[in-house]
Amino acid sequence: MDFSQDYSLTALRIFQNTINREFIRSLHVYRLKDGTDKEVEREFLFSDDGPYVEMVANPLLRLDRFRVLELFEGQVIGVWHCIFAFNAHHSPHLSRIPSLLSISRNPKLKSVPTLANDLQLIFKLISRTADEEPLQFLSEEKCRMIKGCFQSKRNLPVLDQDLNCLPYSVATSQVPKSQQIEPSEPASVMAKKKKRAATEDIARIALEDLVKYFDLPIAEASRNLKVGLTVLKRKCREFGIPRWPHRKIKSLDSLIRNLQEEAERQKQENEDAAMAVAKRQKMLEREKESIERKPFMEIQSETKRFRQDVFKRRHRARALKTQGLRVSQASA
Repeated sequence: MDFSQDYSLTALRIFQNTINREFIRSLHVYRLKDGTDKEVEREFLFSDDGPYVEMVANPLLRLDRFRVLELFEGQVIGVWHCIFAFNAHHSPHLSRIPSLLSISRNPKLKSVPTLANDLQLIFKLISRTADEEPLQFLSEEKCRMIKGCFQSKRNLPVLDQDLNCLPYSVATSQVPKSQQIEPSEPASVMAKKKKRAATEDIARIALEDLVKYFDLPIAEASRNLKVGLTVLKRKCREFGIPRWPHRKIKSLDSLIRNLQEEAERQKQENEDAAMAVAKRQKMLEREKESIERKPFMEIQSETKRFRQDVFKRRHRARALKTQGLRVSQASA
């Protein structure tokens, strides 16, 4: 496809399959000579062991009747997760291109030229845009205004600068002592602060990454994943997880441990009872594995009844123990 003669790329969306991450789909929008847009959907196999291959693609994403320009990076459509979004009128920064889609970092992309050519075109466009002087598009009067504002900002004290940006090179001696302040936090405390994950790293978080931390509270899981609590909850909603399953898994673990202890006791007293306990333990272990694979599942009704029985037995045991202590103290 010769872009210089008949086509020009106006938009590109690239999706990764959340179940099998080797499957990649792309949506290309080309502007034809007559001014009309043509949408092309392609599918690729990004094999870890061999070269990348383009496959015959049925229009799965276009059947959902989404407008390509409305799709954004991080959006999930069924099992397809958007990992890259490009619009000709709003180019992304170079740092937002995943390494998987960078030809310099991933030479295997050259084996699928229909995708590699478009990515190379985007890379050149972004590089050219980044190198251009932003003031060349402005009038002389506006350039003078912007330069004047910039010079005035350099003369401002440190207190008036944006603390989210690197400070201007103003020597401490040039700032009046009345305006010099001590750092709000010691350097050791600042060094201990954990760096949050970048946007592209958050977009790459898959269900398999969350499963590793299902046995932890959600706050601790967010720290291990290096994302904020709100970001983690949003990722859960994307994967159809209405509630973090830590409590369900913790409850099942507690029941499994109780059954293990019960089975050890029953082995010495009643072999049949021990076998029945072991059977229920295996059922709970299978249920736990199912919840880890499908965290939106609820605990089965039979398991809830069994858990309630365990709670009642524990309560009765504590009540009898307390009553025995009171009797012994009264007799003493």
